[in-house]
Amino acid sequence: MNFNKYSLLKNILLFIGVFLFIASVFSLYNISGREEEKVDIQKMVEEINAEKIQKIVIEGNVLRLTLIDGVKQKLQKEGNEPLSALLKNYGVKEDKLQKFAVEVKAEGGIGFWLSSFLPFLIPFLLIGGFIWYMMKQAQGANMRAMGFGQSSARQIKPNAKDKVTFHDVAGEAEAKEELREIVEFLKHPKKFISLGAKIPKGVLLMGAPGTGKTLLARAVAGEAEVPFFTISGSEFVEMFVGVGASRVRDLFKRAKKSAPCIVFIDEIDAVGRQRGAGLGGSHDEREQTLNQILVEMDGFDPNTNVIVMAATNRPDVLDPALLRPGRFDRRVILDLPDINDREAILVVHSKKKPLERDVNLRKIGERTPGFSGADLANLFNEAAILAARRNKKKISQEELIESIEKVMLGPERKSHVLSDEEKKTTAVHEAGHALVSHLLPNADPVHKVSIISRGRAAGYTLNLPERDEYLHRRSKFIDDLAVLLAGQAAEKIEFGEVTTGASNDLKRATEIARALITQYGMSEKLAPRVYGDKDELIFLGRDIREQRNYSEKVAEEIDGEIDCLVREASSTAEKVIKGNKEKLDRLVAVLLKDETIEQERFVEIVGCAKVRRNSEVKRDIL
Repeated sequence: MNFNKYSLLKNILLFIGVFLFIASVFSLYNISGREEEKVDIQKMVEEINAEKIQKIVIEGNVLRLTLIDGVKQKLQKEGNEPLSALLKNYGVKEDKLQKFAVEVKAEGGIGFWLSSFLPFLIPFLLIGGFIWYMMKQAQGANMRAMGFGQSSARQIKPNAKDKVTFHDVAGEAEAKEELREIVEFLKHPKKFISLGAKIPKGVLLMGAPGTGKTLLARAVAGEAEVPFFTISGSEFVEMFVGVGASRVRDLFKRAKKSAPCIVFIDEIDAVGRQRGAGLGGSHDEREQTLNQILVEMDGFDPNTNVIVMAATNRPDVLDPALLRPGRFDRRVILDLPDINDREAILVVHSKKKPLERDVNLRKIGERTPGFSGADLANLFNEAAILAARRNKKKISQEELIESIEKVMLGPERKSHVLSDEEKKTTAVHEAGHALVSHLLPNADPVHKVSIISRGRAAGYTLNLPERDEYLHRRSKFIDDLAVLLAGQAAEKIEFGEVTTGASNDLKRATEIARALITQYGMSEKLAPRVYGDKDELIFLGRDIREQRNYSEKVAEEIDGEIDCLVREASSTAEKVIKGNKEKLDRLVAVLLKDETIEQERFVEIVGCAKVRRNSEVKRDIL
């Protein structure tokens, strides 16, 4: 039987308490014995003759003597012999008997009962307590076994202190508007039922990690002021067959008793993956759990006022039966926030944090493209920690900007000391990235260049887009390839050889080039189609193989196109750097001196800004 630390501590305290109680009872019972002096009959006769005794108390066979000086004594006499007869037998004269008082007390009270029953009662109490303890432990084990199939969903009541509403969720205007209908269904169901409308059974929140799916679900419960049951998809499935389905039944049973209410299943893809695709057979525990969810959502009891909300960042692996009408009727997509949403999210997270007057959240939003709501929350938390370490009372713009780089790249590695040669190589590498990114018309502008190590990078160039882009042009990808390969090109031009510092750049460049050819149809030689079909084994939960839907000849052409794109990008980077070698040298000199160059200082060093999407300017640069 397994005992946790809390149970072990409780049992130890229980035994200590019982021991202290018994010890205290014995101490109370024996305290009088420690205060009274035991004497014999001869001693008592001598004290009577000497007229030293003030009082004698008779308690059964026990005589308690109180002397004139206050000393107390005790002795034991024979059972049936009176005190007067005893004294006469020892020759005590009658006039001596009149010198002290005699009191007779009936034997009884706690002392009598303890002396009579305690020797027999204590063993029975100990044995009975041990039996009761063992039965309680066995009963607890049985209760845990019986409750193994019960749901562990946590219920958040409508009047909770930490209630979340739509006011606490920034951005995602379309998603909130869609979910307001669910709130109306829960608050005023008769308005819709009178028109023949059916209450939606399920709402599926889909989006990248950190976009606020769970927060939105809690906001719906807070707005509707209904009970909110939350559970993770992984909490259903156990190694024992039938436990997951039993927990689903118990969860919906609890929800129906609290209807109208919301049941929120986080990461539903843990149990909602496509059936029949696992390596463990077609009738495993996960599939039973999924089948029970399907039945509960759209079974023989269609009138239950329970709305199921679920969240996932992998909607592509869900079983089609979950996504059909009558199950998850609504699908709400949560995108990464744009600049306006990022600013609004930053305002929400800054409410309980003291900020300096110079803090500009709009600029922070501009420097965080691609950040999710969770990333922005982490950014503010890192800024608060950094300000506290600097013994500041308020968070400034400096801490926020530094936290952006910490979230993106990792903390500064000041202990990672480079040699002078390595430091110069890093400076040349990062200067090459920054120079080519600044001069090519379709690359992102440079915000910062640094040779201070962060995370696993010896240095970094921070180039961010001017605005949020959802459609990307081929020319943008081509310039991005040149920027990625510019670091290695600068090393080759400056030192005549390259280092391993460009390994990550080469990996990213290869991925972009392959995506251009095989996914986006941007090849100039091959037909605009998708090459390769990724086949996923759902049981393993990741892509493990790619099915080729093209011939070996086409595979050679794909490799040739990828090589062509990478060579052209490398050639473009070399031409830009050779044509602007003086600017590269100035950047390297400043980096070796200051280690970091911000955007304003960078523009002063390299000169005029580029003109966007102007091929003539690009040719002049090259």
